[in-house]
Amino acid sequence: MARTMNAARGTRRRVGALLAGLSVGVVAACGLHPATAYTPESAPGSIEGIEGLPEDASITVTGKNFTEQLILGKMAVIVAQAAGFTVTDLTNVPGSVPVRELMLSGEADITFEYTGTAWLTYLGQAEGIPDQQEQWQAVRDADAANGLTWLPPAPLNNTYAFAVRSEAVEELDGVSTLSELAALPVEDRTFCVEAEFNSRADGLGPMLETYDIPRGDPQGVPNENIMIFDTGAVYTATDAGTCNFGEVFTTDGRIESLDLVVLEDDLGYFPAYNVAPVINTETLEEYPALEEIYSTLAAELTDERLQQLNLRVDEGGELPADVAFDFLLELGMVTEP
Repeated sequence: MARTMNAARGTRRRVGALLAGLSVGVVAACGLHPATAYTPESAPGSIEGIEGLPEDASITVTGKNFTEQLILGKMAVIVAQAAGFTVTDLTNVPGSVPVRELMLSGEADITFEYTGTAWLTYLGQAEGIPDQQEQWQAVRDADAANGLTWLPPAPLNNTYAFAVRSEAVEELDGVSTLSELAALPVEDRTFCVEAEFNSRADGLGPMLETYDIPRGDPQGVPNENIMIFDTGAVYTATDAGTCNFGEVFTTDGRIESLDLVVLEDDLGYFPAYNVAPVINTETLEEYPALEEIYSTLAAELTDERLQQLNLRVDEGGELPADVAFDFLLELGMVTEP
């Protein structure tokens, strides 16, 4: 299918202006810097300018508005600029669905997306696939019909988990797996979770059923043992001992900074949420060099690295764009101009 590039890009600029304004408004209301306001200048490093790239070559990068996505979005912008593209920055979009719509409509060309999110939320599947490679393959194959190409996933797997404060492990009989929760006294099975995880179909209730400690059962997990917090507050509440077990995301830097211990999901309840570069298929056909650029970047993204990068933003107060640039500079993928 032929693409009318000028018309499509004109639409992107209009949508970009709208979404950028929306993003600025949302983030400014929270007292934070808007992600789209600033990207450090960079020069080619191991990512070199694409040979024969037209001077007016342009692409649009999009991404969501939480810390990890802000960092990944800025990485995607910076490496595209280093390769010679003029980049429209539509990162910091509030919510997964608007990002998905931008990609499906062709109004954005590139994003970093999570396999489990695509499988369960966008593609409407009832259950996730715990095996990381199988989950990626399933999403890749399904989304090909939607005009999207999923490049190989990063090692980063930002899935759900439960963590306990390290000083409580011994008093909780050395608990290290979710299966071992069933052997603890009922009064020790206390949970801090965010509202969404508390109610979602693949959230707390089904997880407790999987591990044979049913929710609402006086001998399982009584409702009074479950406390609801905002996402960030779950970490501090868990660290403070408000509950024994807190819902966390595996790439959140606060796991390490608060010395929390992640329990093994030994029955494989949680699906894989590997991040992967997703590129509009027509854009990739036009600029095939994008595959090597973004596959190289994805290979460097691990849980441990993103924990450190996320922490620099969440606790260190650094801008996502600066954190992204420093990371790419350290890898030698870009250089300072």
